[in-house]
Amino acid sequence: GPGGLQLALLVPEDELLADAYRLRWQGALITLTILLLCLPLGWLISRVLVRPLRALVQEADAIRSFDFKVPMSRRSPVLEVDQLSVSMARMKDTLASFFEINASLSAETRFDPLLQRVLSETVKLAQAKAGLIYLSESKGARLEPHGLIIDGEHQDLPRFNIATKDLSDQRLPDWLRQLTDSDTVVTTLGFEQAGSLQSVLLALDSPSAHLLGLRLRNRHHEMVGMLLLFLEDSGAEADLDVLSPDRIAFIRAVSATAALCIESQRLQNKQKQLLDAFIQLLAGAIDAKSPYTGGHCQRVPALTLMLAEAAAASHDPRFATYQPTDDEWEALHIAAWLHDCGKVTTPEYVVDKATKLETLNDRIHEIRTRFEVLKRDAWINYWQAVAEGGDVTALAAERDARLRALDDDFAFVARCNLGAEFMAEADQQRLQHIAQRTWTRTLDDRLGVSWEEQRRQERTPAPSLPVQERLLADKPEHLLERSAVEIMTADNPWGFKLQVPAHKYNRGELYNLSVPRGTLTAEERYVINHHIVQTIIMLNHLPFPSHLQSVAEIAGGHHEKMDGSGYPKQLKREQMSLPARMMAIADIFEALTAADRPYKKGKTLSEALNIMAMMCRDAHIDPELFELFLQDQIYQRYAERFLVPEQIDAVDRQALLKKAGLSA
Repeated sequence: GPGGLQLALLVPEDELLADAYRLRWQGALITLTILLLCLPLGWLISRVLVRPLRALVQEADAIRSFDFKVPMSRRSPVLEVDQLSVSMARMKDTLASFFEINASLSAETRFDPLLQRVLSETVKLAQAKAGLIYLSESKGARLEPHGLIIDGEHQDLPRFNIATKDLSDQRLPDWLRQLTDSDTVVTTLGFEQAGSLQSVLLALDSPSAHLLGLRLRNRHHEMVGMLLLFLEDSGAEADLDVLSPDRIAFIRAVSATAALCIESQRLQNKQKQLLDAFIQLLAGAIDAKSPYTGGHCQRVPALTLMLAEAAAASHDPRFATYQPTDDEWEALHIAAWLHDCGKVTTPEYVVDKATKLETLNDRIHEIRTRFEVLKRDAWINYWQAVAEGGDVTALAAERDARLRALDDDFAFVARCNLGAEFMAEADQQRLQHIAQRTWTRTLDDRLGVSWEEQRRQERTPAPSLPVQERLLADKPEHLLERSAVEIMTADNPWGFKLQVPAHKYNRGELYNLSVPRGTLTAEERYVINHHIVQTIIMLNHLPFPSHLQSVAEIAGGHHEKMDGSGYPKQLKREQMSLPARMMAIADIFEALTAADRPYKKGKTLSEALNIMAMMCRDAHIDPELFELFLQDQIYQRYAERFLVPEQIDAVDRQALLKKAGLSA
């Protein structure tokens, strides 16, 4: 109470709080100890937790760089991180598989193997038992089967009798009707609904199968085909686990890429077909221009191919390295067909020149008319002399002798015009003698001619009429000048080495009739030889892809000789490729045996091969190829296809080899 006593107790603070201080310091020490212990533990735990994340970062960086070889991340004790790691691994595998499939499809350059690769990759991806691919034809109106795989093995389509699908047919099966409305169809295909696909189910030894159908579209969203995948149907729901939405999406992506590859290959094939059609068109144009060489343009490729196939199949060490790729076969095919494309620039009257006086017409008729004029003059002179009181008997004898001489001289000139035989020096002199005869021209020969011919005639003054002219004349207007652009200089960029005649044409009558062998003058021979110059220039101007860059070299070498005396570049054997040397042999043999030339008959096998044996001995054609040509009897296979029976006679190969200077 207020009046009570109070007790005050004084205790020192350090004594009073001693336990509290002790507990405080103990707690602090324990906390510090725990912290010191937890720091490395936390660092260790963080390292454990962060390591998978760092691996995921590295993996993501690798994926960004399209490097799928980085190993999969370690599993993480954190559920979310572990799930992310698994998803990342699946994504990496999916991308790696996608790019690998794309690379394999893009690397395929041939159409049929590409289809087989598309099938095998998608069948493997879907874990399917079988796969079938259709391609659209007739502008998408029809589907034709083009490939079938069953249990990993490519099958022979005709054996399965899988029908073509006409999309306009109202009786289309349900699965196909669904595919016409949707890009992807998953259904179960029973034996009754399978139709022409029943043979596939029979091969699978199954009454039904799960069917995954994919419509293939090109970049224009047009259907290019359909892909059918047959999966096992055991009746369990687990059968369709492989067809989860993400797996179908992946297959869909792969099939889309496959569709683009298919479209690209088909476009490439169509371009090749178009190029081949243009080649055939050009050969046809040459054929239409000159039927005497058109067959040549078709026969030489066949013979060249025979020789190339024989060389590729030969066990002779000399041809061991000749194993052409598909691209090299294509280059040889194009070169063989285009080897004479320059002939489109050669005047057909030169190519077809069957007689020495022939240009656009055979000028032997003009010569005959002049002889007729001289014969009429003989009769006129006879009757004039009779009218003047001359001796009829003597005059008749003189007249008849003159007529016989004219007939005989014209027959000789006509025979010279044919050019069938070598012209001896005596024949040359007789022509010169006949040419000295004159006839009287009373009409102006500059009337009614073209301006170009009139320009040539103006080189000399017009004579006064009547004028005496030679029976066989070489006139200044018979010379046609070569334009500046037609002159081939020695330093031409193509490397051509040709002797260019001074004139483009020399149509002199005596000059042409005096050609010692054949019907062509030096000027006309140059015009014909110039076709190979045009061939090389034309082919070099074409933008061939890299694998066809050899076309011009192969096509342009068939007139070269192994000793360097050929044309147009005077190449030697070691400067020519093997296909170019093959074409030289094919070109010569075809020319010798051709029966459609106007100026000669086709030679028999023995005659042609005898000539070629001498050419081989003289280093004009390749000896190794000529030996192969004989030993493999390529000439016989060619003869059975292209020669008439009368040309096919016995051939003594051993004698030919000996004549050619080759070991028998």
